[in-house]
Amino acid sequence: MRHCIIPVVVFLLSVPAGSLTAQEMEQLEISYPRPVFVGTPKDMEVERLEKTWELPLMRIFVPEGTINAALGKYVECSDQDLILGEPELVTDGDKEAADGSFLEMNEGPQHITIDLEERFTVYAITLWHYHKKARVYFDVVVQLADDPDFIINTTTLFNNDHDNSLGLGVGEDLHYIETYEGRLIDARGSEGRYVRLYSNGNTDNRLNHCIEVEVYGTPVN
Repeated sequence: MRHCIIPVVVFLLSVPAGSLTAQEMEQLEISYPRPVFVGTPKDMEVERLEKTWELPLMRIFVPEGTINAALGKYVECSDQDLILGEPELVTDGDKEAADGSFLEMNEGPQHITIDLEERFTVYAITLWHYHKKARVYFDVVVQLADDPDFIINTTTLFNNDHDNSLGLGVGEDLHYIETYEGRLIDARGSEGRYVRLYSNGNTDNRLNHCIEVEVYGTPVN
């Protein structure tokens, strides 16, 4: 499957403020893997869990020429002794839930870091932890930065670490149930070279998983 892009024209505020310019923009359409479970997930006793059926459909518009900058890029894991898989699975383009398509990290806070190899203006990130069954992953934080140590120009794009157990700040985003749709994150045109994604166990076990990450953006001129 391939992602589709629907062309539309929107008006953006230019510089100096007060003047408008038309820029060709396109609606980003994500290519989703096959669903592998159906029906209503079992009740989960998770605080601050979003009610998916009440959420509006998220639509993100991106400039013409936007690409998945993460595809095939180098990945590092905080866990040096992975239980299953290899880091490159995270950016290999395979989002299916089959065995061998995901990496499994040990318990406790873990993170993966993707090097985009150059600075990008990032408009959206999609993340699939695991979708063989309905789960909630804890302390999910997604950050963008200019350096691999996440010191320079670090931007937090998503954070549902409500008790600041990672020490990155208290998050306001809700927990969510994993499905084949993954998680679409609006990056709001943030700039950076490195993407880092944290997790800290899930409702089934204390392990951490990742199937695929996509980073949609354009190179910074």
